[in-house]
Amino acid sequence: MNTRLYKLSIVAFVVATVLFSSGYGSNNQSNENKNNSINGLKKSKKEWKACLSPEEYQILREKGTEMAFTGKYYKHQEQGVYKCSGCGTELFSSETKYDSGSGWPSFWKPIANDKVSSKTDMSLSMVRTEILCSGCGGHLGHVFNDGPKPTGMRYCVNSVSLEFEARNPKFSKQGEQKENE
Repeated sequence: MNTRLYKLSIVAFVVATVLFSSGYGSNNQSNENKNNSINGLKKSKKEWKACLSPEEYQILREKGTEMAFTGKYYKHQEQGVYKCSGCGTELFSSETKYDSGSGWPSFWKPIANDKVSSKTDMSLSMVRTEILCSGCGGHLGHVFNDGPKPTGMRYCVNSVSLEFEARNPKFSKQGEQKENE
């Protein structure tokens, strides 16, 4: 009798875990007019689908993850700024990018603290800290406290969530060539 009760409790736990991690019952209505944003840019689900590629939509709006070691910015080395591919908000500088060995572009800090927001993510039966674009609420990835100094943080970001804008280090912000170069 105890074995049967034990097996039933395990089955119930597994079913609950699958339903919870899939978002079942979490008030995710498919209301086309529902806003999908945190602080600024507000668009309906239909509007987001119209302006993003299917892969961008799946990651930015549905909190997906690209496969490790496959993203276009994983080994990217150019100087410049990484922006949100959903709204263009500047998020990270190439000066804070480093190779964490995780398979995703990693940064030790955002370009400014108010550009990236965070919230607790309890999906996949673990507790992590999700990072989102403060401009549009798009899912970027997760942040961990195992990064390099000076912050000790690792902002692990999906390449699909990013666009890159090159900044030529030989030129100043006004477009004038710097001396000694």
